[in-house]
Amino acid sequence: MTDEVKETFAPFAGGRRATGGGGAPPAPAALAAKVRTLAPSMTRSMQRVAEAVAGDPAGCAALTVTGLAELTGTSEATVVRTARLLGYPGYRDLRLALAGLAAQQQSGRAPAITTDIAVDDPIADVVAKLAYDEQQTLADTAAGLDTVQLGAAVAALAAARRTDVYGIGASGLVAQDLTQKMLRIGLIAHAPGDTHLAVTNAVQLRAGDVALAITHSGSTGDVIEPLRVAFERGATTVAITGRPDGPVTQYADHVLTTSTARESELRPAAMSSRTSQLLVVDCLFVGVAQRIYESAAPALAASYEALAHRHGALRGDRGR
Repeated sequence: MTDEVKETFAPFAGGRRATGGGGAPPAPAALAAKVRTLAPSMTRSMQRVAEAVAGDPAGCAALTVTGLAELTGTSEATVVRTARLLGYPGYRDLRLALAGLAAQQQSGRAPAITTDIAVDDPIADVVAKLAYDEQQTLADTAAGLDTVQLGAAVAALAAARRTDVYGIGASGLVAQDLTQKMLRIGLIAHAPGDTHLAVTNAVQLRAGDVALAITHSGSTGDVIEPLRVAFERGATTVAITGRPDGPVTQYADHVLTTSTARESELRPAAMSSRTSQLLVVDCLFVGVAQRIYESAAPALAASYEALAHRHGALRGDRGR
């Protein structure tokens, strides 16, 4: 095997985060989800390898690195790089995962194929298809989520003096959801909706603070700019993105990858990305609440009590 094949694949080398993840290789069930998430960021030759292993895990598990390279019309180096991008130390580990995935499929647990929504679909079919797509998006995100990176982000958020969360459009709604949750457990958090305000806020961050960027594409300039400023000021930075190779990750200490679902005319990417982002945000919130439970529980109770009379008043109005 050549030196090129042996070289270590090390994304995110541009920022403080020198290597991706660092956790255990994905479980066999996560392989298909990883392929769907990472395929858009791969070169065409790497996509051929990824599509081959996801489409025929049993057949590919029986191939050597040379055999898979010949099957896909690529090189051994490309096969090894693809395996590493998918989260496996080497091709041998990928083959083991392929064998496990093949066994799951033979037992009848193979993932179904998402069905697009047609213009003339009855509303009952729309409900069923959206429900399935949402379930698949959540399953893919959970399967591909790096729990080592997640744990590090939780620890940073729990200890932070303050947290700024950046997001635009649908991602902005997710940013607001996270800050509202954190405020309810007594943590200082902001989700500035204006880019100028986000940047001026980021200038005030320092070591011990956290800046979190939410961008499905990984290339939203209005989100990257304040994250870069926070990164340069020494704050701990986190990115929630569907593109782990996107520009946002060069300024992120921790990267949490969300599922990248297929778009359709009636189901834009913002719908699936919002679903996966909300799952990651909920994981962050629960993880933080667990870490600071002694102070979080009373804070939650106090916020509930502060609003209880309003809920009661609304119920009373309906009764009149």
